[in-house]
Amino acid sequence: MVKENLFEVQKRIEAACLNSGRDPKEVTLIAVSKTKPVSMIEELLDVQTDFGENKPQELRDKYEVLPKTLRWHMIGHLQRNKIKYIIDKACLIHSVDSLRLAEAIDEEAGKHGIVMPVLIEVNVAKEPSKFGIMPEEAVAFAASLSHFQHIRVNGLMTIAPFVENPEENRKHFRNLKKLYVDIKEKNIDNVTMCNLSMGMTGDYEVAVEEGATMVRVGTGIFGERNYAV
Repeated sequence: MVKENLFEVQKRIEAACLNSGRDPKEVTLIAVSKTKPVSMIEELLDVQTDFGENKPQELRDKYEVLPKTLRWHMIGHLQRNKIKYIIDKACLIHSVDSLRLAEAIDEEAGKHGIVMPVLIEVNVAKEPSKFGIMPEEAVAFAASLSHFQHIRVNGLMTIAPFVENPEENRKHFRNLKKLYVDIKEKNIDNVTMCNLSMGMTGDYEVAVEEGATMVRVGTGIFGERNYAV
């Protein structure tokens, strides 16, 4: 069933690309496996490479037991004292939202002799309950990260509001794409706008139509989560 769900999501991404004149190869589907057992991920190993986790310890634990060919994305809010769990395991950190966090990632990456690709998390809808840089601060924030030796800004990420009608989020995705283009045009050193991570189970098709290069789909692939476990 999990594999069938994945194929359905892929089909919808392709249709959204067709609607907007995009090449489906431009969009990476990240299967968000948070709270789900390794056995469910194993069902997808022959068809899916990119997986996302919200908790650093969970990413670390799954990384240890699954094939090293998988690409793990750290998509949840990241505390500085948890960076060590994922710094040499994640292919991309989607949720950089403060200078202190960026400094800590840079320091930890330096210890491992690596350069960690990161995305700046933008609170595009300005929701009080969400993490992320305010949109009007994003250009200056990107510039403030340009001097780090061991991180490289690769784009932007947002978590749009939870809505019944995905069309309500179209304006937020459009605004993030505009910000992405604005930052790209500044040609800031060490800042490359090549990834736009936006869209989840409820609204990923709209996000693709508005320019997402990465969508993060969990429930649409793995089913509802039981957070009580």
